[in-house]
Amino acid sequence: MPHTPDLFNDREPARKPAAPAAGLIVSASRAPLSAAARAFDFQLSRIDKLKSQLAELDAMEQAHRLAMHQQLTPLKARYGQCLREMVLLLDARLGGKSLSRLQRETATEMLCGLAATLAEQGDADMAALHDKHSPQALAELQQAESDQLRAQIEAVLGDALGGVPEGASVDDMLAAGMERLRQVQEAAQERRRAATAKRKAKKKPSAAQAAEQAQLEDAETSLRKLFRQLASSLHPDREPDPQMRLSKTALMSEANAAYERRDLLALLQIQQKALGIDVLAAGQTSDEKLAGLTQLLKQQVAELERERAARSERLIAEFELVPRFKLNPATLQMALLEQVAELEESVSSMQHDLQMARDDAGLKRWLNEQRRHARYLDRAANDMGFA
Repeated sequence: MPHTPDLFNDREPARKPAAPAAGLIVSASRAPLSAAARAFDFQLSRIDKLKSQLAELDAMEQAHRLAMHQQLTPLKARYGQCLREMVLLLDARLGGKSLSRLQRETATEMLCGLAATLAEQGDADMAALHDKHSPQALAELQQAESDQLRAQIEAVLGDALGGVPEGASVDDMLAAGMERLRQVQEAAQERRRAATAKRKAKKKPSAAQAAEQAQLEDAETSLRKLFRQLASSLHPDREPDPQMRLSKTALMSEANAAYERRDLLALLQIQQKALGIDVLAAGQTSDEKLAGLTQLLKQQVAELERERAARSERLIAEFELVPRFKLNPATLQMALLEQVAELEESVSSMQHDLQMARDDAGLKRWLNEQRRHARYLDRAANDMGFA
């Protein structure tokens, strides 16, 4: 099997850097860089690689969504059509008198289950057929399921699930519950961080910690100063030329966004592009100031790493990958092939069932098989303690 690099392995080089950020510090005399300059450049290279990895993630996600649409959508449509044909067939057969009581019960259960599945996808005709054969309307069943889910979520949270109207769908209820749970977890993490910061604040910082904090505060000051210089130079109202005004408006928008996310590298690149100023050229930035700016870059690296991890977890869950698998084109292709195979098998199985159920004798055999299979599943669930 060909090697597929792990997108999140920091030991592997990025394949296509988004922008050549590393090596912004240059020396006109070709003298070796200082330790502070090397540390600054190292953090720049980490940011460059992380941004490249995030760009690859975006491209990989878009390509996989397109492949899913092209390969799964036609299969899902065929499967849905098979389900619809089965519902209509059962509805017609239930109008006759050839089925036994147990067969009629099984046929009714099958019809209601299949019709409910299609109704949830927006098929109003299937909702009507469900209600025709079910003692309880589909809307009532969905409401009961939604209420049960709300009670379960509120039991976990220990509080009422506000902001979700009565009658919300199960999907909306689940989404609201997951969002509220995420908020609760984030609040708990923030409390832990605040408690940790409070404990640290009570301790007298070491000389190294005090120096690092002073460097960081100086770097924050430099960041604000850099942004203010850019804001003054790029203010579009001060530019009489219409074309330059448009260019400066775009750059000012980039600078605002970069400052909001405290992206030092982006601000430096905007400064160099817009004003031709290289503040990192040798001799212009002291090692002490570089050490403080490096602390800012480390914070940006940590934020990008968190974003990378969160995006990876989301895609692994959404695309139904085995969590231990690496997220790369090969594993996504393998997951897609499995989904295609499962859908093809489902379509083939349903087509076989339809063919079998087209005459009375075949329908009765099929209903008896479904009833035996349901009993087997019930016994298995009881044996495993799930019922």
